[in-house]
Amino acid sequence: MRRGGFTMIELIFVIVILGILAAVAIPKLMATRTDAKISQLATNIQTAKNEIASYVTATGKFEDSGADMSNVITEMEAEGSATIGSKTVTFKAETNDGDKEDCITFDWSDDKNLVISHEGGDGDVCQGVKQLVKEVTIQIKGQGVTY
Repeated sequence: MRRGGFTMIELIFVIVILGILAAVAIPKLMATRTDAKISQLATNIQTAKNEIASYVTATGKFEDSGADMSNVITEMEAEGSATIGSKTVTFKAETNDGDKEDCITFDWSDDKNLVISHEGGDGDVCQGVKQLVKEVTIQIKGQGVTY
């Protein structure tokens, strides 16, 4: 009488196939997670830039604190993803080991322009954000314009 079970070789083949599938799938999932972090941080930075530009256009002045001009900056500071200085904001990206590194800085110390610059962060998320957020000087307050 024959029993209807699997042989040891069949089970080993199934385990090997599952191992190969896992070896292919796990790096893809990690890359997707990094891409999501890059997208989220770049979107937050662009939104903060737009909020600051709208604020300055509406009021005619920069504030000393980025939190006074942008809700996104306030939220990011609360979660540790931004550091607010006097007329500067530094956005932080998560590194592969979970730490945060300086990535992008806003500076409006000349009271006319918003200067966006890259910091020294070299993690995967920061490098991806730097490709999406360019270093640029944006003139927001026009010369000779009365507010």
